[in-house]
Amino acid sequence: MHINWKEHRLSLFIILAMFVTGLITWPNAPDLLPVHWGIDGRVDRYGGKFEGLLLMPLICLGIFLLLIYLPYLDPRKANYLKFEKVYSLIIRLIVVFFGGIYGITILYSYGVVANTSTFILIMVGLLLALLGNMFGKLRPTWFVGIRTAWTLSSDLSWDKTHRLGGRVFVGAGLLMILAGITGFAWLMIASLACLLLGIIGLFVYSYLVWKKDPNARSSRL
Repeated sequence: MHINWKEHRLSLFIILAMFVTGLITWPNAPDLLPVHWGIDGRVDRYGGKFEGLLLMPLICLGIFLLLIYLPYLDPRKANYLKFEKVYSLIIRLIVVFFGGIYGITILYSYGVVANTSTFILIMVGLLLALLGNMFGKLRPTWFVGIRTAWTLSSDLSWDKTHRLGGRVFVGAGLLMILAGITGFAWLMIASLACLLLGIIGLFVYSYLVWKKDPNARSSRL
């Protein structure tokens, strides 16, 4: 397996743009910048220039590099070749998400964006829904996907759990998008509840499928 850097050109461009934006903004930026917002969209914590302008690009770069090299540490690295395009797309979505949040932070700092909660909720919802839509294409690995002792010991449990998990994430994502559009806090709570209960349910479901799978193994690499 090798790294196809062409697949990551957009991600690299976004990360570079984040750093360039931060450096360009630095001289004229206020000493305190908003770095965290409450559910109501109001700033509840400020940070210095480094935290406000460079910390998120650094975190994004770190996550990007981690995801790029993670397959090489996985005992089941060969399976990444079976969903290589999808894995590249997952990395791209995560980087785009960070880039979008960073852009909102920069715009908010200069009063361009009045309420960030709407945009952030929509972006989180889109990320959840898009990731969920790709769950069914993932193959068994130690680091990517819904990893329980049973999905890693049964192809049937892996496939069925990820198909159901995709629906859970898409449903939670759509609720989160609606919460951002409507401003109804209960929709956001419903989305989080759907996600939490769904994850617990998937844990149990993966075991039930594994138990009925005649080809399941007690351990697997």
